[in-house]
Amino acid sequence: MKIGILGGTGPAGSALAARLADVGYDVIIGSRSADRAKEKVDELLEKWPDRTLAIEAGDNAAAAGADVVVIATPWDGATQTAASVREQLGHKVVISMANALTRIGKEFQPLVPPRGSVAASIQAVVPDCKVAGAFHHVPAKELGDLDHPIETDVLICSDHEEATALTTELIQAIPNMRPLDAGELSQSTPIESFTAVLLQLNVRYKTRVAVKFNGLPDSLTGLPKKPPRAAVAAGSDADEDANAT
Repeated sequence: MKIGILGGTGPAGSALAARLADVGYDVIIGSRSADRAKEKVDELLEKWPDRTLAIEAGDNAAAAGADVVVIATPWDGATQTAASVREQLGHKVVISMANALTRIGKEFQPLVPPRGSVAASIQAVVPDCKVAGAFHHVPAKELGDLDHPIETDVLICSDHEEATALTTELIQAIPNMRPLDAGELSQSTPIESFTAVLLQLNVRYKTRVAVKFNGLPDSLTGLPKKPPRAAVAAGSDADEDANAT
């Protein structure tokens, strides 16, 4: 399976490219400039000469031709980038890892894109593809340090079971990272916004935090079986009845 990373020359995209290549995936780093992508690939290969990293370079259109596509551009360019390669994306799984944030003074603050999140905006621009939001809370520096495993949970949200399952597969391939199904794509709004809190903690405590949830089985693998929507609705009605008594 080949993974294409659009905007893969940035810290988060290049870190994910290196980590996925390190566990055996073929990766193509894309950029608006193929030359810039080539510089980043050369940089990664020079940094890790003792590892066999199957990473190649291309423009964003070339990266969008991969089997699975990750959009790692800055948040304000994500939808435009997705729209520019709409024909290549087709019905593929597309993973959005961007967060709409700004910094005002010493505070990080979340922004709300027109559709409520970057992931939902991408889904609206390219409705045929299967968007999943993931990797929002993973610190880029630690993700790109191949000599050390990164201990973190990764929240996944999507309206498409195939996207959730395939994103889970990628995350499970990386040692010490645990995928968690956080629900439908509407959950990307609070998930993306929470990144501002993590960045604020990094600044205040001069560290890089990662998310880890307690209360889940240590042996947790795969995804929970989702109940039918009718069962969920019935459960909600029962809760309302119980609260009314």
